[in-house]
Amino acid sequence: MSEIVRFSVSLEEDLLAQFDRYCREEHLATRSEAVRQLLHEKLAHRAWEADASEVAGTLTLVYDHHRPQLRARLTKVQHDHTDLVVSTLHAHLTHALCLEVIVLRGPAGRLRRIASQLTGLKGIYRGELVMASGPVHGHEH
Repeated sequence: MSEIVRFSVSLEEDLLAQFDRYCREEHLATRSEAVRQLLHEKLAHRAWEADASEVAGTLTLVYDHHRPQLRARLTKVQHDHTDLVVSTLHAHLTHALCLEVIVLRGPAGRLRRIASQLTGLKGIYRGELVMASGPVHGHEH
């Protein structure tokens, strides 16, 4: 973990009031924690936009379990991208609806492409890709 460095920020009074309200509404312990989270979010977004950046993410899908061939198509796309797919969690929401969370790791552009392939399948009701940047490569467990 990196060493903590302190710095000061100058803000207009009304902007600080809005920021403090944000911190309360999000139940953030301190302004520092809020700034840390906002910086991580912004930097992750930037990494996501830079297609070559190595990121980790989750793709959450809600789909119709009864749609013919959908399960097979979902599995095929994942098998075609085993270098990106880390893990999958499957849950039954109702008799007809399933939720799948796919953990992904790789270049941001490739993660966006596999997410588009999967969310574009017929029978997918909802799909959302969430990405996080950071040291996602170079460390094996």
